[in-house]
Amino acid sequence: MLAMSGIKATTAPTVQRLLDNGAAFVGKTHTDELAFSMNGKNAHYGAPVNGAAPGRITGGSSSGSASAVSNQLCDFALGTDTGGSVRAPASHCGLFGIRPTVGRISLAQTLALCDSFDTCGFFARDIRTFARVADVLLGGDPRPLPASPRLLLAEDLFRMPTAPALDALLPVVGGIEAAFGKATPVTVADRPLEDIWWAFRYVQGWEAWQTDGAMIEQYGLQLGPDVAARFAFSKGVTEAQFEASSAVRRDFTAHLAALLGNDAVLILPTMPDIAPLSDAAGEELETYRNLSAQTLCLAPLSGFPHLSLPLASRAGAPLGISLMGPAGSDRSLIAFAEKLVAALS
Repeated sequence: MLAMSGIKATTAPTVQRLLDNGAAFVGKTHTDELAFSMNGKNAHYGAPVNGAAPGRITGGSSSGSASAVSNQLCDFALGTDTGGSVRAPASHCGLFGIRPTVGRISLAQTLALCDSFDTCGFFARDIRTFARVADVLLGGDPRPLPASPRLLLAEDLFRMPTAPALDALLPVVGGIEAAFGKATPVTVADRPLEDIWWAFRYVQGWEAWQTDGAMIEQYGLQLGPDVAARFAFSKGVTEAQFEASSAVRRDFTAHLAALLGNDAVLILPTMPDIAPLSDAAGEELETYRNLSAQTLCLAPLSGFPHLSLPLASRAGAPLGISLMGPAGSDRSLIAFAEKLVAALS
């Protein structure tokens, strides 16, 4: 992979923008292989330590970045999010993390996985640092939220967490409503959630194979079992499945856009529970991944910004709660999060 990547003569524009605005470079981190996993376990390099919950996985694929921030090796870190690779580690490691509107932050000079889903996000331990990074990378919004956005509660998505996780999340929802007014319950899925997830899987699989399939077969890349299985699935996705799933994607995006309008913020769980234990069996991790993806896939399908906040916990481990806004509302979504954190402090 390094040989194919070649020697770089210039710094990626997103990194250069941070450096130009005073950031100090600390180091590079590992991810899950080809960014195609949510566990944070790289078959070749091992798993980084979750600084907020040692003994539990970091989540991935931006596992090294989340680990570095959670272990206070740096103040913030970049990550990529295709299907949850910033939001899952943010929830597991007790961090603020955002998957921005598709195309909002440059991915130039990065390795693609799925062109229509890939985004560049970032992590921080505190909202002030997070907002400072947002000022540099996001600037002003093309479609900002109002100062007091409408609040929506994703009623169907709050059926996804485990009972103990829900017990930890609902008091946070209550605190938000006490500070900003009652949220209107809504149904986010326009069809069975599992059908939306399968649409995501087919589009992701098709695009991932178009991106990496030839390279994997030409060079015989030795992938870890879980990542290899995902690429095997991806290779089998047909163009007909891709086209049908793309139609589901368009319909869902229109439905979500109508719910949010240009003035609403959706409250939803980030993950179904706290991070699994580091020694959890592969089958358990895959089941957890597939359940998590049914909520995490909604932002990639729509392209809308999705922000995870470390406001809940249980059993001594962090648990995120999320805000989603309309396309192009990223910075004002973070501004609302700043108010929310201050109100709940």
